[in-house]
Amino acid sequence: MLEYLPPLNDHNLPYPDTIHPIVVHFVIAMVLFAVLCDGIGYFTRNARLYEVSWWNLFFATISIFIAIIFGQIEAGLAEPYSVAESTLNLHTLLGWSLSGIIAAVTAWRYVLRSRDPKTLPLPFLGVGLLLTGLVFFQVYLGDVLVWVYGLHTVPVVEATREGILQ
Repeated sequence: MLEYLPPLNDHNLPYPDTIHPIVVHFVIAMVLFAVLCDGIGYFTRNARLYEVSWWNLFFATISIFIAIIFGQIEAGLAEPYSVAESTLNLHTLLGWSLSGIIAAVTAWRYVLRSRDPKTLPLPFLGVGLLLTGLVFFQVYLGDVLVWVYGLHTVPVVEATREGILQ
């Protein structure tokens, strides 16, 4: 069965480069922009920004699952060495948790939007700030995996293949 899979390249991937970071940057931008629109809309009383926020959350909810699928594939192909494993595991756990949290926030937002699309309660804004903090922490963990541990970079893949990193 494995002979039917494409060969892995010098990034240890069956395709040219990592896809997870591309998709996940859309999720990051949409969530942060949604929270920003909610905040500005709340303080300026501009209900049109609530609509912008809703659609950003909606598409972020879909996109995060695509990002997780590619993240799981690429994490499995990364062959992380022992020092990077704990960070990768925390990044994975928080990614799955964020998918549920974002889906729950989007569902809550849908209910609020259905009841009154022109108002937003203050507790929802607080949850948005907490969500922003979790997203920033997740971004930090992803940055550490790439820029500190070098997962899927050519030198690290070569060192792993040669048995230098374990």
